[in-house]
Amino acid sequence: MLGYDDKRNFFRMMVNSPCQLQIIDDESSRTLQAVCKDISATGMSLEVDEPSIEIGTEVSVSIDSTSSQIPSLSAVAKVVRCVPESDSSCIVGVEISEMK
Repeated sequence: MLGYDDKRNFFRMMVNSPCQLQIIDDESSRTLQAVCKDISATGMSLEVDEPSIEIGTEVSVSIDSTSSQIPSLSAVAKVVRCVPESDSSCIVGVEISEMK
C-alpha cells in the first residue's frame, strides 16, 4: 500500500490483475483487455494497450475473481487521467461512479 504521504483519502491496494475495460460511447462501444494496477474505494489505475483514452470517457470495468470466496468486481467509472506509457499503451486513472 502507498503511504499517507500520498495525500489520498483512501489507501490504494496493488493488485496487478487482468481485467476488461469496456468503452461506453454512443458511437463506438468496444472492449479492451487491461491490467488493473491498483484499486481504492473510489478509483483504480489501469494499464491499457491503447495510445490514449479521452478524459471524461465513461467505462465499465470487470475483474474476474480467481477465488470462489471472493466475488468478481464490476464497476462503471469515468476516466480522470491518462498518462502515455509507450507509443501503444497508457495508464488510465478512473473514478468509480457505480458498483454493479
